[in-house]
Amino acid sequence: TFPAKLWLLVNDPRVRSVRWDGSGEGLLIDQALFERELLGGTPGSAGEAEIFKTKNFGSIIRQLNLYGFHKLPVAPSGSAVGPRVGPAAAGNSPNNPDGPQHHFWNPHFRHSRPDLLVRIKRLTKANREKLDAGLKVPSR
Repeated sequence: TFPAKLWLLVNDPRVRSVRWDGSGEGLLIDQALFERELLGGTPGSAGEAEIFKTKNFGSIIRQLNLYGFHKLPVAPSGSAVGPRVGPAAAGNSPNNPDGPQHHFWNPHFRHSRPDLLVRIKRLTKANREKLDAGLKVPSR
């Protein structure tokens, strides 16, 4: 599923475009590097020829939203877990010359808590109605 792929990417030291924020409770994405590294037509540093079924970064944002991730303001530079790697190291602002930085949060996507991934549900209309009614939504 999408959240499991994301979990593997953010924890893979070879992937430089996706990382944890300073608290380990959010996800930081360097858009330009992500597009080159994971969406470009060639194998990225993750060693996968095609991790996602799309080449469009907007589709990745849509998937994040469908799985309950919320966009947050970009934190000050240096707030990521571990050092910032790559050409975008000079700035962590949305107007970075190398491309915008995105900060996403989901209550069930945590640095040392892979057990929470099963709680991330795709927010379809039917699932949203079940969750609003307090019912359980099975994980795919």
